Amino acid sequence: MNNMDDFRKEFEALTDKNFNAKPVFCSDESCEINEENDLKDYPSYTEALYAKLASPYVSGIYLSRWDIKNIAQAAGESMAIHPRKRMFELLMKFAITKEDMQNVLDALREHIEEKIAIYEELMTDFPASAEVFRPKIEKAQKTMKFFPQIIEEYFE
Repeated sequence: MNNMDDFRKEFEALTDKNFNAKPVFCSDESCEINEENDLKDYPSYTEALYAKLASPYVSGIYLSRWDIKNIAQAAGESMAIHPRKRMFELLMKFAITKEDMQNVLDALREHIEEKIAIYEELMTDFPASAEVFRPKIEKAQKTMKFFPQIIEEYFE
């Protein structure tokens, strides 16, 4: 028992030292993410948008590599499959004009609305799932309301 306590203390010290006492992976809502951060608080435009749009914890919707590829295609860009973050970066390199960004946001809105429809169908078919899907829908709707701010902060 004493060895277990020592091991636990050693592990906690290692965690504090290496990860600043913040969770490395978070599957629940215990992670510290401030959803209200201004986009300009991030080191780059792409990092800011990646944090807001590609994080399912923040946006309510997971964007797979194929989703990003399809969004890019709908916006007028052809893209090969790469790691997810790299694909998002390539999408943002494409969206350097206001028109291109609007096309990306329109395609993303369509994608999010499709996911919301799936969530709503699941909630209808399985009412007990509402407690899981309702917060995701709310986050997704909040994400779409954020789109005009993206255009405003970076293109006007």
